[in-house]
Amino acid sequence: MNPPKLDRAYLGQRIHCYRPMRRGSPNLSVETQGKQLIAHNYGHGGSGWTLAPGSAAYVVGLAQQSAQGRSLAKDAPITVVGAGVIGLFTAYELVKRGCTNVTVVADRFDGLTSHKAGGLLAPVSMDNAPAMQRIIDQIGVDAYRFFASVAKGTNVDFAKGATICPAYFENREESGLEPYVGQVMEPAKDVTLDFGNGTTRDMVVYDDGIFMEPAAMMQSLRAYLEGKVTFAQRKVTSLADLPAALVFNCTGLGARELQRDQEMVSVQGHLIMLKDQVPADLQSMVLVYYAKGKTVSGQEAKRSFYIFPKRLPGSGANDIGVFGGTFIEGATPQTPNDEEFQIMIDGAKRFYGIPVS
Repeated sequence: MNPPKLDRAYLGQRIHCYRPMRRGSPNLSVETQGKQLIAHNYGHGGSGWTLAPGSAAYVVGLAQQSAQGRSLAKDAPITVVGAGVIGLFTAYELVKRGCTNVTVVADRFDGLTSHKAGGLLAPVSMDNAPAMQRIIDQIGVDAYRFFASVAKGTNVDFAKGATICPAYFENREESGLEPYVGQVMEPAKDVTLDFGNGTTRDMVVYDDGIFMEPAAMMQSLRAYLEGKVTFAQRKVTSLADLPAALVFNCTGLGARELQRDQEMVSVQGHLIMLKDQVPADLQSMVLVYYAKGKTVSGQEAKRSFYIFPKRLPGSGANDIGVFGGTFIEGATPQTPNDEEFQIMIDGAKRFYGIPVS
């Protein structure tokens, strides 16, 4: 395996992400508030893309199977609050189930964490209670099937947005993919990566890993939904103010205020886009966890190295690849922890056996 070029000239845009994680597991539930049926689908941490199609199907199913949901006609007004990957997949699921009066409400539709994310299908940056893990595993399996259909060209709605490619981890446990093996994935294999510079790494590889292209998939979702749902740009301060009998709360970090959910926390991530690479060298994914550390602002950082074949919209043919990463719970734009970018660069070089200057 040839390592990517990591000198300064080959490093592009630096990106901060703020993943919406809920301590104790995502909120995937249905409740009645006044006369409204509220379906919650938020708090997926760094696994929003991994779980989005499956969690949307699961929560829409919960709503439609409830007593109040069963009484709603297909043309009953439904509001989805939030336009990230969870919100758009929830709207997509509703349309696929024949709902004809769906409105997606959000204070913005572009430049979201869902657009910036890396895109490896693996359940990471989550805090699941044991009782929820079985459900999360099944949701992940369902999502894998969806993205695999896109990657294989058998999905009638989306022609692009996912690719099957090798995914490398240090061991099977850290991949989070073992529950998928035997259902939708083949077993991992033990391999030794040779970077051609005297450095080798013992890893495991899942040859049928899936890379989701977040920006392309978000664009495709929006294009599919145009004309089938209504998009309304405004900030929602109370679910009770919405005129729909059924509301899907897909607000991510916004749920902390909107739902008064004190278990919601921001998990900061740092990513660096690569440029002027050899595309053939960036056709796999790697995720390796490092030791925890402290940021300059005093926050605990779970550090890792991950690399995916991500592109930005409109980028050149050789501008491919993104690497990170950090998982810093509680960090916000007020604590950007920008020193983590250099720590990431040095960690990536050490992984590949490239001298650190």
